[in-house]
Amino acid sequence: MPAKSRFTRLDAFTKTVEDARVRTTSGGIVTIASLLIVLYLVWGEWADYRRVVVLPELIVDKGRGEKMEIHLNISFPRVPCELLSLDVMDVSGEQQTGVMHGVSKVRLAPVAEGGQVIDVKALDLHSQDDVALHLDPDYCGGCYGATAPPNAIKAGCCNTCEEVREAYASVSWAFGRGENVEQCEREHYGERLDSQRHEGCRIEGGLRVNKVVGNFHIAPGRSFSNGNMHVHDLNNYFESPVDGGHTFTHEIHQLRFGPQLPAEAARNLGASLPWTNHHLNPLDATAQATTDPAFNYMYFVKVVSTAYIPLGATATNLLPTRLGASSSASDLTPLGRHGHSDDGSIETHQYSVTSHKRSLGGGSDAADGHKERLHARGGIPGVFFSYDISPMKVINREERSKSFVGFLTGVCAVIGGTLTVAAAIDRGVYEGATRIKKLHQR
Repeated sequence: MPAKSRFTRLDAFTKTVEDARVRTTSGGIVTIASLLIVLYLVWGEWADYRRVVVLPELIVDKGRGEKMEIHLNISFPRVPCELLSLDVMDVSGEQQTGVMHGVSKVRLAPVAEGGQVIDVKALDLHSQDDVALHLDPDYCGGCYGATAPPNAIKAGCCNTCEEVREAYASVSWAFGRGENVEQCEREHYGERLDSQRHEGCRIEGGLRVNKVVGNFHIAPGRSFSNGNMHVHDLNNYFESPVDGGHTFTHEIHQLRFGPQLPAEAARNLGASLPWTNHHLNPLDATAQATTDPAFNYMYFVKVVSTAYIPLGATATNLLPTRLGASSSASDLTPLGRHGHSDDGSIETHQYSVTSHKRSLGGGSDAADGHKERLHARGGIPGVFFSYDISPMKVINREERSKSFVGFLTGVCAVIGGTLTVAAAIDRGVYEGATRIKKLHQR
């Protein structure tokens, strides 16, 4: 038997001779319609194959010795920049008092004049404005009984008003306006402070902290430690010639922990997880107002580590790091680049927040109908952010909605299913037309 005939009996696709085929108008219409439907459905399969979805995953955060960046942009329309101080401290014992690197103070015009920007000054120690270039090279200013700061321009001396203020803070002395201090009178520190009394201030920039429980706050006056207490020199804040005094009315334009997600990544998250807003910062565009100078705002933040892995990126940066290795690498990374990887993946943080505010004079909330709610007396006026670190980590991974094999399977199913349904419809139309024709012929 010839080799060709061995498979004849296995042919599941029997053919009819050309003369036995019947072509109809309805069959042509059904064929064209089925082809259009096949093209439309195949295009839908292709679009579905090309679609990128974000799959969330929750794991235990095993990172050790890591750093975290905090980026902030907050306006205080009723406190001048000269009075504001930014401090950071955490449970490891590390303190950053009067943060000076990576943060800028933006002087704002009084609210009555529109509050526009007057000047921007980066918080750099020993800027050219503070250096007394006209002094004798052998000049050594006194520190008035305090110890000269270790980072003074000239060792053992206080040649500028800023150095005298720092020396006072090191021994927990209040400074005030600098009356009878030669360096401050020479630099007109008191006059400069009074000229800014009606101004506002915006603090913007970023700072790097240990990834442990801690807090940062913006409060008036230079800070120093008195025993185990962290205190501020509040003399210049409360002794204000401004009517009503200074207040900590503020607006949080932006507050985020870690880098901002790119717009495309945020869109993908919103499309894949429409019920969540975890790519947004809940404190953005938050405003608080008060007329009480002795008022305190507290925000309690719960920070959750979040990784975003784009399509095609590896997850090697998610492996737990050796203790100290991550900290060393973070210190070498420029501020603002922490959390970015070469493959496009991003290590950032999302957070939830609750807030509380109170007057430092104490009392109850009887005016609000809650006389049983009492507030403690005392404290430091300002805006405080206490952050806690969650032990869990969220990984948002980009993936194709289906594999290429799944795409081919879908295409085959579309073609086969459409043609089968089209054949059944065509057969039904043909049989119906034939029966009607026979009835008319009788």
